[in-house]
Amino acid sequence: MLELKIHTDISAIGPDTWNRLCGSDYPFLRYEFLAALEHSNSVSPQTGWQPLHIAVEQNGETIAVMPLYLKTHSYGEYVFDWSWADAYQRHGLDYYPKLVTAIPFTPAAGPRIGSSQPTETLMPALLDAIRQLAERFGASSWHGLFVEPALRQCLEASGLTLRLGTQYHWFNADFRSFDHFMEKFASRKRKNIRRERQKVLDQQISLRRIEGTDLSPELLDVFYAFYQNTYLKRGRTGYLTPEFFQLLHRNMPEQLLLVLAEKDGQPVAGALSLKSSSTLYGRYWGCLDDYDSLHFETCYYQGIEYCIGQGLARFDPGAQGEHKIQRGFQPIETWSGHWVKHPGFADAINKAMGTERDAMRAQIQELTTWLPFRKD
Repeated sequence: MLELKIHTDISAIGPDTWNRLCGSDYPFLRYEFLAALEHSNSVSPQTGWQPLHIAVEQNGETIAVMPLYLKTHSYGEYVFDWSWADAYQRHGLDYYPKLVTAIPFTPAAGPRIGSSQPTETLMPALLDAIRQLAERFGASSWHGLFVEPALRQCLEASGLTLRLGTQYHWFNADFRSFDHFMEKFASRKRKNIRRERQKVLDQQISLRRIEGTDLSPELLDVFYAFYQNTYLKRGRTGYLTPEFFQLLHRNMPEQLLLVLAEKDGQPVAGALSLKSSSTLYGRYWGCLDDYDSLHFETCYYQGIEYCIGQGLARFDPGAQGEHKIQRGFQPIETWSGHWVKHPGFADAINKAMGTERDAMRAQIQELTTWLPFRKD
């Protein structure tokens, strides 16, 4: 007999139970990452992310956990449903609140359920709990964002609407060096990359990569100023608080990498990434001023060099950005699953997503032809 419990604070589940079920390799489902979001007040009811984490118990033992949030907006998700909210409003209905299973502010595909049992055996109970919570809180829908293939198959088998998106990832074909990677490029494309890298050197900017255990709290504060400056240029403030980054450094430093750009001995930009045993995840970037090609060097080329040097298989540099294709990042599929309570809207959204999937597959096929690699 399964019993499902709802927790409004991940601390109620605790690190031992959570990480026993979720593991610690994929950084974003780790207890330490999700707890840092909550305990830094980056994620809270006040920021529109009310935790409602599900714990599945059997015979008094927790056998599965799933992050869940009650959302009052769609910011920080990167699977855009603003048009759905607008349609609800035009029909005099409330789209918010809604339920979301996702890693807040993190468009990185991966596991979304930690379990000691096969996901498909738990899915009926989880979906039943989601429907009950939707009734309890007046939520319009549930959304599982950037799900891994196994969960995608479970959601599809359960009759949920699937939505296809795309990102741009770099894959390591046993490259020995960055120059070896460049040999794969057509001549003109290769020259463009080398020209961009030289522009950074010509501006007297140097870069260094700092592993998390060598980071200092003071250096993270410097990086946070860069991070906030990027948002301030757009008239906004960053989603994340300074405490979030300090908690990451304190509790999971082995999965952090900072690429720091310096000019005349002073930091001017930085990119903070997380990593697993196989993948580098580019996540946060910021700079003090505009420097020609520095974003490409700090966020892309340094990450590629790091992956080659460490033997990592993949580099996920973050959401969006077709400009990544010309730098060797390949278009890949991303998936999300959606349950919508209102039958009429559920039917309309399902039909629209079918049309969108066809268009997205055609787009991915077209984007693949843009890759800069030699044809021979």
